[in-house]
Amino acid sequence: MNDRTATVGLFAALAVLWGFSFMAISVGLESLEPVLFAAFRYDVAAVLLLGYAFVRDTAPWPTDRASASAVLAGGLFLVAANAFLFVGQQTVPSGVAAIMQSLVPIATSLWALALLPEERVSARGAVGIVLGLVGVGLIVRPDPANLLGDDVVGRLLILLQVAGVALGGVLIQRARPTLERTALTGWSMFVGALVLHAVSAGLGEPLALPRTAAAAGAVAYLGVFATAIAFVIYFTLLEVRGALETSLVAYLVPVVATIVGVAVLGESITALTVLGFLLVFAGFVVLKRRAIADLAGDTRRFVARADD
Repeated sequence: MNDRTATVGLFAALAVLWGFSFMAISVGLESLEPVLFAAFRYDVAAVLLLGYAFVRDTAPWPTDRASASAVLAGGLFLVAANAFLFVGQQTVPSGVAAIMQSLVPIATSLWALALLPEERVSARGAVGIVLGLVGVGLIVRPDPANLLGDDVVGRLLILLQVAGVALGGVLIQRARPTLERTALTGWSMFVGALVLHAVSAGLGEPLALPRTAAAAGAVAYLGVFATAIAFVIYFTLLEVRGALETSLVAYLVPVVATIVGVAVLGESITALTVLGFLLVFAGFVVLKRRAIADLAGDTRRFVARADD
């Protein structure tokens, strides 16, 4: 098996693991409180990732200011912000929730423009951002006669989650941590889980372990497979293929999640939602056209060398 085949396999595995996570959230929400459910997910993942980091790394602690800042940003935004996703999915179909995650690369670009001085956007890049925002409008589709309807509020909460996750990634990049990625993620999940437990208690959610096999299975799947194992795969792809190619998984995950949601949960996706997703993807392509062109060129050269 060559390196490219292995990379494609990892890419597909990551898309499947994250794609099934939206169904797992829907299943778990049938019997678990949403914020507590999110906390359980990151409890499990933090234990596994930190255990892996302490066994594998010689310096798994965040000992410098940059790493501590990155852990705090990751805990508050990359992790704790996912409470909005769990709350939103109480009324939003899993496929739609997954489709809305495709906005993360564009939201990341917007935060980067504001917080990273080296980031700039051209007029054509601005068109890409606008396309993405129009796509989001088609996905959310607020009804002026029912702006506070459960479905609209749920989608807006998921948009808050998208904004939080994107902000967390930019803040971590800005901090420039020296801590190894697995330990950084594990500590971020530890901090985020503590925040989520505090928020859950503040909201009055009863602290109760999963009482059904389905709920326990959902927590186990999300913590072990969709988070701990998925993030190890994600970091591996970052190292071997770079951030741009790895970010493209955001456009395959909704396809997996939508198929699973329709086939298993009996959900439905409207044509306007699909059109919104395509506009978000088109916006990403316009915004990152040069990097995508470079990536396509690198791929063609790799294939040509493999055929020789």
